[in-house]
Amino acid sequence: MSERMRDYGLFYLALFLLLATIFVFYLNWQNSHRELTFAMLDVGQGDALFVESPTGIQILIDGGPKNAVLQELPKVMPFWDRTLDAVIITNPDADHISGFTEVLKLYKVGAIFEPGTYNSSKLYKSISSEVKNQNIPDVLLRRGMNLGLGGGAYIEVLFPDRDVSEWSPNDGSAVMRLVYGDNSIMLTGDATEKTESIVLAENQKENLDSDILKVGHHGSRTSTSPEFVEAVSPKYGLISSGEGNSYGHPHKETLDTLASFGTKILRTDQSGTIVMKSDGTQETFSYMYQR
Repeated sequence: MSERMRDYGLFYLALFLLLATIFVFYLNWQNSHRELTFAMLDVGQGDALFVESPTGIQILIDGGPKNAVLQELPKVMPFWDRTLDAVIITNPDADHISGFTEVLKLYKVGAIFEPGTYNSSKLYKSISSEVKNQNIPDVLLRRGMNLGLGGGAYIEVLFPDRDVSEWSPNDGSAVMRLVYGDNSIMLTGDATEKTESIVLAENQKENLDSDILKVGHHGSRTSTSPEFVEAVSPKYGLISSGEGNSYGHPHKETLDTLASFGTKILRTDQSGTIVMKSDGTQETFSYMYQR
């Protein structure tokens, strides 16, 4: 066999393997659209959550500190995908929004949702300015809103129920419930016990009961009251915190509260990105870790 023929053979073999890999990736991607995917991204000491509905609608909830979110999104999205149907800001602190600076440059964002708490930082003003420059719709979250995600999945807004523009970012943090069939996730941002008490007062237990609790404020003792955990009765408590962070998150008090209700704790500082999946009919979510 001539050297040229051998080179052609190697080229076509490499091309075949590449196309086969892409085809398998595509099939896996198609199959994943039958499920709801929820991922707590490992962004260090901050929050960034990714949701993909059974119909492929993709939402990023918070952007984490710095640009760590850009390293984590390709783990849960197709590498060619540069669109996000919506971005939700639960509160405007830097550990929730810093990553949006680059996200807005690299991804086409369909809409922004936020609770309306104010932050005077240059970072927040810069992100708000970029949202306006790109003519991205900016919507205030309010109790009673349902954000349809397709395939029967939706996000129900539980808080704010009022104007929180003069509240602290944590007290005014958005609280939401992601629902798909028989399964649900309570999303708390950095909500404090004050916020939790309002949500408890305004909702029956059946409207709060969830398979998963996204533990508030990285596991701080200022959140996750026993009363709130009892009402939510989660099987899993997911905590986003940075390894060796200076705040001591998650605090022992929070871990003890969750343990007292038999909640299994999953932490990004110990396991990396946490990916939960459900077809809406399971007893609860399945999960895996991605480093």
